[in-house]
Amino acid sequence: MVRGWARGWRVGVVQFVKGGKWKTGERKLADQLDIEWHTLGDGFTWESTDLERTAQLGRDAWAVAAAKLASGDYDLLILDELTYVLKYGWVPVDEVVEAIRSRAPRTSVVVTGRNAPDELVAVADTVTEMRKVKHAYDEGISALKGIEF
Repeated sequence: MVRGWARGWRVGVVQFVKGGKWKTGERKLADQLDIEWHTLGDGFTWESTDLERTAQLGRDAWAVAAAKLASGDYDLLILDELTYVLKYGWVPVDEVVEAIRSRAPRTSVVVTGRNAPDELVAVADTVTEMRKVKHAYDEGISALKGIEF
């Protein structure tokens, strides 16, 4: 996000899981840099009191992202935690793959989240996998501002 912005790129972010109550450091920075940001989820699925509403928010977020992919308005579009929407079956994988394949020609795409489906990996130019070796949460230490968000 920052690298693209520093090169004068038009950058957009669509978040699929985090809800509006999240005050993340990256969002604060994006606001200061005038980077377009959409937080469209309602939080962690395991905290949802209405999973069908959570799923619908994921589908709605995908509709926003798909339109942005096709628009030609972005040099970089970040689809944060999209892999979870796919993992839960809220949006068909083939629909996402086709939208990425047929995106506007100058739009680079970053998809985040664990366990990307093979079809998404196949269409990607670069895939990075991060895995937890050890995490403070496992020792009862809550997420810290500036570290996890």
